[in-house]
Amino acid sequence: MSRINRRELMAGAAAGVAAAALAPRAFAQGIPTPTPEAGASLRLLRWVPFVKGEEEAWNANTQAFTEATGVEVRIDQESWEDVRPKAAVAANVGSGPDMVMSWFDDPFQYPDKLVELTGLAEAIGAANGGWYDGARGYAVHDGRFIAMPLAAIGNAICYRDSHVKAAGFQEFPTDTAGFLELCKAMQANGTPAGFPHGKAVGDGNNYAHWLLWSHGGKMINEDGTVGLDSPETRAAIAYAQELYKTFIPGTESWLDINNNRAFMAGQISLTANGVSLYYAARNDPATQELAEDIRTTNLPIGPVGQSVELHQTTSISIFNHTKYPQAAMAYLAWMYDTARMNAWIEGASAYCCGAAKGFADNPVWTSNPVHAAYAKASASLRPNGYAGPLGYASAGVMADYVLVDMFAQAVTGQASPDDAIATAAKRANRYYG
Repeated sequence: MSRINRRELMAGAAAGVAAAALAPRAFAQGIPTPTPEAGASLRLLRWVPFVKGEEEAWNANTQAFTEATGVEVRIDQESWEDVRPKAAVAANVGSGPDMVMSWFDDPFQYPDKLVELTGLAEAIGAANGGWYDGARGYAVHDGRFIAMPLAAIGNAICYRDSHVKAAGFQEFPTDTAGFLELCKAMQANGTPAGFPHGKAVGDGNNYAHWLLWSHGGKMINEDGTVGLDSPETRAAIAYAQELYKTFIPGTESWLDINNNRAFMAGQISLTANGVSLYYAARNDPATQELAEDIRTTNLPIGPVGQSVELHQTTSISIFNHTKYPQAAMAYLAWMYDTARMNAWIEGASAYCCGAAKGFADNPVWTSNPVHAAYAKASASLRPNGYAGPLGYASAGVMADYVLVDMFAQAVTGQASPDDAIATAAKRANRYYG
């Protein structure tokens, strides 16, 4: 496979260092410290990083683990869209990576293929102020941790301040009605917005769920039945159709990288993204002026009257086909040490919001005004299975892009709103029925 799509890191091993030489004080106090199996080596499958500092901090912590334990850790990077199917294949075939850094409730697609992490997860959570409910919900199945909550990748509006002002708005609208008027004015000025209606794991799902929830709609009712056929869903689609008219052409095929590219190229002046968009501009000498013009804010509040955002959520699981479960748990214990996790969060420059409450006071959140919109991503996220329970069904519906496709079909005219809703409800019922 091309290295553009897949890059492998071989964390340097300290030759001749035995696992028995592990220094217990190298791990956080109060967190179990499993002893790696003799001759252990590990392979982690993770998503391709968008922020260089995040990758560097993760790799540095991994390198330190190898030097302390003698356990080599190979890190395979895959595109955001490819992590889910590759992890599912590994789980079902019973071979491949030992661990996976996955999205949302993906672990619920194969809970019986994962190592239980309850003891370790509870200890790590207790040592760091407790887990946020949303992050914990993505990791616990039938009362057991089948994954380790890691982070929420905050999603916020990123816009060109000068272009918003040129469109006649001195303040960014905080409600959906004002937001639509802003997008109309920006299109008229030749500085349009653009949001993904394609199968984008992060940006597409974040946008579609915000559209639905901000208008009071929901995929699933509290009793676990499909709840898409509602006036609220129709209102969300009607709003999405009007917004889509203001977008740059082609957003129905966008993946996670496309809105970044369009923004950097000056084709759009407003989208929703992680803080990576700002840093991509700031770190490129050719786009310094663009970076100075970028501002961020939380997504507008709709008729529902409160902020309702999905946020990309990631966790780490250990496959039970691994030959070295103790080494894998030792790796997690090492990486979740408070100082190391804080170093990773800070290196990510507000891209990754820690899953435990104790990381909320990391100085990264106040080091730059651009970071503020991402600071509470873990605290405010609403799980994709809302308002029903998380499980195999919610994971399947998310993986199948049911909600994303519903909006895409309606806004592009491929289907009427009623037909788009009926198709989405039928697809969702394949999982929930």
